[in-house]
Amino acid sequence: WEYLLGCYDPKSTTEQRNQLRQQRRLEYEKLKTKCREMDTTVGSGRVITMPVITEDGQPIEDPNSTGEQQTNNGPLTKEVIQWKLLLHQIGLDVNRTDRTLVYYESQENLARLWDILTVYAWVDTDIGYCQGMSDLCSPISIILEHEADAFWCFERLMRRVRENFKSTSTTIGVRSQLTTLSTIMKTVDPKLHEHLENLDGGEYLFAFRMLMVIFRREFSFIDTMYLWELMWSMEYNPGFFSMLESNSGPPNEKDENTLKQCGKFERKKLQAAKQEEQIPLSVFVVASVIEARNKRLLGEAKGLDDVVKILNEITGSLDAKKACRGALTIQEKYLTTVSFLSIPIPLYDKEMQIKIICTFLNCR
Repeated sequence: WEYLLGCYDPKSTTEQRNQLRQQRRLEYEKLKTKCREMDTTVGSGRVITMPVITEDGQPIEDPNSTGEQQTNNGPLTKEVIQWKLLLHQIGLDVNRTDRTLVYYESQENLARLWDILTVYAWVDTDIGYCQGMSDLCSPISIILEHEADAFWCFERLMRRVRENFKSTSTTIGVRSQLTTLSTIMKTVDPKLHEHLENLDGGEYLFAFRMLMVIFRREFSFIDTMYLWELMWSMEYNPGFFSMLESNSGPPNEKDENTLKQCGKFERKKLQAAKQEEQIPLSVFVVASVIEARNKRLLGEAKGLDDVVKILNEITGSLDAKKACRGALTIQEKYLTTVSFLSIPIPLYDKEMQIKIICTFLNCR
């Protein structure tokens, strides 16, 4: 996962990786020490589940508290107040995350997940912490033995998906992906898309959760890890590490040797004609999940509640490999259709237009 998410350069030596790993561990310890100075619960093995300050930065006394949570007595800065207001929300979410797993029967493991998320909330001052991040961090915290390694792996994952968590009073973070999903469905299955539109579901808001937490609720825990690994492998680009280290744009190098090292999905994306259209694989996976329920949605859904009910019934029971295969099929169909529909055809030649459209939509 550390390679797939761009933690390490695929061309690095063992010595280089060990050196970078140690540097990151020291950096994480410094960040955690800073957080501990602001609130002594960090690193204590405990988890905060009650507010510790008011909106204006005044401390709230916890009757169960055994000591000071704030080590300095001066007025809190805006950034510290913003961070401390998140601590109890992180704790509440941590206590709800993957609680059926034996791993989280240990208070130490719960506290470890809370520590990682609180440090990240301090580092990412723009977004901080949002509900759903604990779902993304949990598998990484379980798989990677060292807490600092888990933190940096989660930080790399967040760089890929953090736009999902950027919401305002007028829009949600995944809005652009939902708009793209609508375009894809309209292209590959116009009949189902029209049906959903008639049910006032053409904006695909019912797919919000799938994209936000990358299918954590739709697949079992094991299948989620399998799905993530499949997706990251197919989206893999050897230039990720350099891009993340330099904060440059997404790697779009078309060099033949680079393409050979890319995942299957990434190769197709880079070779596509419209390079500006960078559609993540997760959007095609959502399309695959919806398309797989085409008959039920067309036959049984009489309203948006029915759509949500049909999709909620798949919770924890989806097949990751099948969903990915379906996603790749839809991607190929979408790219092919869009490519051919962009061919200039005389407007008067309606018969030719209909033939091309029907061929690539598999219509009769």
